[in-house]
Amino acid sequence: MKKNNRERKKSVTYSTVIEVLLNSPNRSLNHIQISAQVPHIKKDEVIRILNQLVADKRIVKPTVGKFMYEIKNTNEIEGILDFNSRGDAYLVADNLDKDIKIKQGNTLDAFDGDLVRVKFTYVVGKTKPKAFVNQVIKRHRDNFVGTISSNGKAFFIIPDNSKIHTDFYLPKEYLKGAKNGDKVKFTFRDWPAKAKNPYAKVVEVFGRSGENSAEMHAIVAEFGFDTQFDDSVEVAANQLPKKTEQNEIDQREDYRKIATFTIDPADAKDFDDALSYQELQNGNIEIGVHIADVSHYVKPNDTIDQEAIKRATSVYLVDRTIPMLPEVLSNEICSLRPHEESLCFSVIFEFDNQANVKDYRFAKTIIYSDHRFSYEDAQSIIESKEGTFAREITQMNSIAGSLRERKYKNGAINFETTEFRFTLDSNGKPTSVIPKMRKDAHKMIEEYMLLANKYVAKHLYEKNNKMPIPFRVHEEPNQEKLIEFAETANNFGYKIDISDYKKLAASINDMVQQVQGTLEGDILQPLAIRSMEKAYYTTKKTGHFGLGFDFYAHFTSPIRRYPDLITHRMLFDYLQKTKTFSYENVESMASHSSKQEQKATSAERASIKYKQVEYMSGFKGEEFEGIISGITEWGIYVEIIENKCEGMIRMRDMKSDQFLFYPKKRIVRGSRTGKTYTMGDRIWIRVKNTDLTKRNIDFQIVS
Repeated sequence: MKKNNRERKKSVTYSTVIEVLLNSPNRSLNHIQISAQVPHIKKDEVIRILNQLVADKRIVKPTVGKFMYEIKNTNEIEGILDFNSRGDAYLVADNLDKDIKIKQGNTLDAFDGDLVRVKFTYVVGKTKPKAFVNQVIKRHRDNFVGTISSNGKAFFIIPDNSKIHTDFYLPKEYLKGAKNGDKVKFTFRDWPAKAKNPYAKVVEVFGRSGENSAEMHAIVAEFGFDTQFDDSVEVAANQLPKKTEQNEIDQREDYRKIATFTIDPADAKDFDDALSYQELQNGNIEIGVHIADVSHYVKPNDTIDQEAIKRATSVYLVDRTIPMLPEVLSNEICSLRPHEESLCFSVIFEFDNQANVKDYRFAKTIIYSDHRFSYEDAQSIIESKEGTFAREITQMNSIAGSLRERKYKNGAINFETTEFRFTLDSNGKPTSVIPKMRKDAHKMIEEYMLLANKYVAKHLYEKNNKMPIPFRVHEEPNQEKLIEFAETANNFGYKIDISDYKKLAASINDMVQQVQGTLEGDILQPLAIRSMEKAYYTTKKTGHFGLGFDFYAHFTSPIRRYPDLITHRMLFDYLQKTKTFSYENVESMASHSSKQEQKATSAERASIKYKQVEYMSGFKGEEFEGIISGITEWGIYVEIIENKCEGMIRMRDMKSDQFLFYPKKRIVRGSRTGKTYTMGDRIWIRVKNTDLTKRNIDFQIVS
């Protein structure tokens, strides 16, 4: 494993040692005093760590043999507040190795995520200071989502976000037509010094709380996305030409007579990629990966582009999509619809009969989509080897299989989690939960998209002086998380080799193959994913650990991801030997896109959780078999086997014994009976309660 500074900072021993000094800021301690507080670490190791921390400028050495964590201004420090649902908050700051707790009542008028200045008061005999927020420097957000509540005289808004620890007072003149029980988007106006509650103003009324449309719009708004485009953006999109001029066609490679088709989910509305196939005279096979040429229509810094930058991504909820681009673009002009001509930016590969890439090129093209396949359609052809374009699809699938096999041999990790989708009635209420099956048709498309992304990134880095495109990077996993996962997997009987990254990938892939389609797999594979770092966008190329690629960027979905659109522009600039926009802001765009992606993922999960709670609300009192998917100090998470809905058995509801949580062993054990609950245990539960507002499902253990 690589031993770099980032890993060292995260190690348990370093964090443990620096925590001793952090608990006594601006107080000099020698190594003997420090060692006494960490008896499980050898004194020689403590001295080595202290000297390294000094070298890293994490601590100071005021005199020979003495070490100190220095806070230059011991009275005040700036940071971000992270609230919990009880109203307490933690100060998160770059120069703190441990977050500082600020008790409820000492947070002034701050909200979750605000940048604040905190004042410390040191008490004689106490190592930890008391902390008080004395200034809100910058609000994290002004708009919130909540439900109107009225007692007939006054109106209040109860925020959906449990981290917002107070209700908002709503003067009648700011109701905007909202009524008691309505779900609304509102803005924070003021918090007068003597007022118990902050003042609010309704910005948008979504509808009645509990109604599907209102709740889905509320989730989107809660994470800061707009459900509608401004009129100026819609007007600009509607003015784009829907018919391609002949002079534009003449400048492109013409693929209209080459077999081309799309393969997408059955309910897809936009088609941003297509594949073409032809057999060459030299016996090789040419496969074209054709991507909707959004950059031809959306120009840097125009009205549509400014909105796309802000959104950065499309948001996919259970029952709807909030697109990055107006629908006239995403569903019409740039959608590679069947039996229509479309403009594309393409990566053309030539394969020999061993599925090796013998040549590749990039080209602006015009295509004609001969057929639209659903994944199910394509899978049927793969299995039967009969049907429309059967020869083409069979050959393409064979090549994709070889690409996939090599990818895993080179260190890629095979994550195959089981996903579910809801069937909804006309009111948006879930009526059933159905597993999504990933078969060869899905994997085939994935391999060609990965290949295109890889070759675009590699080419621009190697051939164009390390061009700062928005790479998609995935860093090596943290050692502590890997150890924790390996211990859990070992409890299930699977050995994960973390001695080096190739062996790690191979052992995870072996485990995945063995647990595929089993209950153990439903627990272990998500845990394996959580043990990895999160992928993000940056102009600093560090490779993609999970895929085993040295070069990787996103190129294949410019309809729904802004980094892809930037990559399209930069690739075309390279081909044309020009520069159509400033590259100085690419890193900030990449960072913004990463943050927006995280928000979109959170919104998607919130919509899934809401539908799970809504679905299970029809089963109160009923019993199900589940599997323990997580254990915490406050309860046991259980996933129902038949529908994957997850809820919690709260520790306070486990009355048959005094149950205690053992974090190192990750078990819950009864102190009297010795009854133990651990990850992966099958257990029968009863649905005790569902709370749509908090998106919680409570279970009870069935004796």
